[in-house]
Amino acid sequence: MTDPVFVVHGVANRDPSGFTAAVAALQAASSVEMHPVYWGDLGAQDQHIAATLPPSGAPTDILRAMSGAPHTTADDALAADLFDTRTPSPDALTHVEQTLREHLTATAEDHDDGLRDGDFTPIDSDQVAEYLTEAWDETTWLQCTDDVFLLTEVGRNLARTLLDDVPQDEFGYAELRSSEPTDSQGRLRSLVRRRLSDLDRVAGAAIQAAVGRMNHALRSRFGPGTTRFLGDVLVYQRHQAAIHTRIRASIDAVDPELGRSADRPVRVVAHSLGGVIAVDMATSTSPLWTERLLTFGSQAAFFHVCDPRGGQLEPYSGAQRVALPASLAHWTNLWEPLDVLAFAASNVFQLHDGRSPLDIPVPHSASTGLWTHSAYWDSPEVATVIGRAMRAGSAPTDALIRPDHSQDTDA
Repeated sequence: MTDPVFVVHGVANRDPSGFTAAVAALQAASSVEMHPVYWGDLGAQDQHIAATLPPSGAPTDILRAMSGAPHTTADDALAADLFDTRTPSPDALTHVEQTLREHLTATAEDHDDGLRDGDFTPIDSDQVAEYLTEAWDETTWLQCTDDVFLLTEVGRNLARTLLDDVPQDEFGYAELRSSEPTDSQGRLRSLVRRRLSDLDRVAGAAIQAAVGRMNHALRSRFGPGTTRFLGDVLVYQRHQAAIHTRIRASIDAVDPELGRSADRPVRVVAHSLGGVIAVDMATSTSPLWTERLLTFGSQAAFFHVCDPRGGQLEPYSGAQRVALPASLAHWTNLWEPLDVLAFAASNVFQLHDGRSPLDIPVPHSASTGLWTHSAYWDSPEVATVIGRAMRAGSAPTDALIRPDHSQDTDA
């Protein structure tokens, strides 16, 4: 009878029945007998984490709520300073001016149909450009953006305002088109300044709204996962022995001889911090002898580079990789491209026989969204690699365990 594969979960797992169900599904998908090892009740107490988080919302909304002050232009300037957007873009004004000139010229040409006997005088684009330059330094947001689409729309909107919203005489001619030196030039300057200020405030409101939504998404979707990750890491550092004892007891319940010597090594699959735990146990001075280890979304290399793990492992110097002891015979490490909590192992570690741990990327699925740290459990590719990596017989190799989708489809 083949010994089962022991599955160790990662951070923020507080649902033993859900974890057992996930392992059962993974067992069915990989055709490998699996035994769940639950330790989540020893992790961080995360039920009150929300009390430590700053409030969500756009930063200026928070500042206004704290001060009780109404919205002012100063709020926009302060928000710009907070987000380090006060560095003017050297090409922003040029782009708006170019778009404005093109639109004024094209519109004038479209309306010059010969019925005006040459008396039609378009708005002086040079004069408008002068007024635009005068007002540009008073903007808070527009002068600091290099977004071509936004700047193009500002130029077009400003041109349409000048063409459509100026006063008309009884014949339909715009007063501002007159070449005579009248008060219309002052009105044109005022119109450019007011409209540009309006557009600047609209751009600022849109930027702040987007920041507020992003801030809320980060806190509501990514914040809890990241916070619980940090909480469990802290607890593991303090209560490592208790968690190792729990895992050892789970293995002993199946067979007390497993993992005690090179003659009876175990096979382990581990997610996230569970991978760190598995590597720590396999490389300790009294190791859990591990024949095959498969980690996914894990941080063992990252933690060892930041803070050497001890046991049988030497610190990483950067000059050469850290030699793993014979008690960790084979190691396959999976990572998903968007998983910010997943790290490579092969650049830091080297197996005792000179080979490298196998780092294998898992394809990203659009349906998983941006928080992909828990997506491995439902991935067919992960199940396929687990089945091949844990197969009895020959040692795992890159060609052996990488998913072969053509063969899987034909089957």
